[in-house]
Amino acid sequence: MQTALLFDLDGTLVDTDALHLIAFQNVLAAHGIKLTKAQYVETIMGSSNAMIGAAFLPHLSPADRDAILATKEAAFRDMLGELKPVAGVMALLDYADAQGVKCAVVTNAPRANAKVVLDALGLAARLPIQIIGGELARPKPDPLPYLTGLALTGADAAHSLAFEDSLSGLRAAVGAGLTVVGLTTTLDETTLTRAGATIAAADFTDPRIRELIRQKMIYTRSSAR
Repeated sequence: MQTALLFDLDGTLVDTDALHLIAFQNVLAAHGIKLTKAQYVETIMGSSNAMIGAAFLPHLSPADRDAILATKEAAFRDMLGELKPVAGVMALLDYADAQGVKCAVVTNAPRANAKVVLDALGLAARLPIQIIGGELARPKPDPLPYLTGLALTGADAAHSLAFEDSLSGLRAAVGAGLTVVGLTTTLDETTLTRAGATIAAADFTDPRIRELIRQKMIYTRSSAR
């Protein structure tokens, strides 16, 4: 069976949550909503825009919510300057390529955001498989985006890893049967491990990550015999 590495985008491959928070605060303030960082972490981080609109703008029609959140996403993209991937990403992708491990992005971010961010990071060509939760019947925290990622990479959950930074993403990955590495870009180690992460790491240089990959690959080769 094939091993795959499935990466969330915001807060995992790149630390952009501070910019998202500002963009959400600005757009919601125009509607009388004062968004705190705690509310962002609890309700917004890792959620789809449809879920965010229903939570914060329930009095508006779905079309109006979509228009407001599209304004937020455009503002977020306008704020992007030079982006750098979380430390260790490039080396990990090189390692995955050398080992024949497939990689994909699994995100609730709109496709326009994913394209801009991955292009800015220089990762678009290296991660051509991009699963957008909002384009599926059910986004994260449903397992469907990760199950779709497994299907598109031809991988099996038992042989693969997901990388996540949000509770919504963790629920999705664990629900898909994946071993999950939590990134402590926003949430702490205790919160991530309690939510189902096998380990929590500050970035991709953590040696435990490659050890987990090696374990999955050994399992894969043993299962193929």
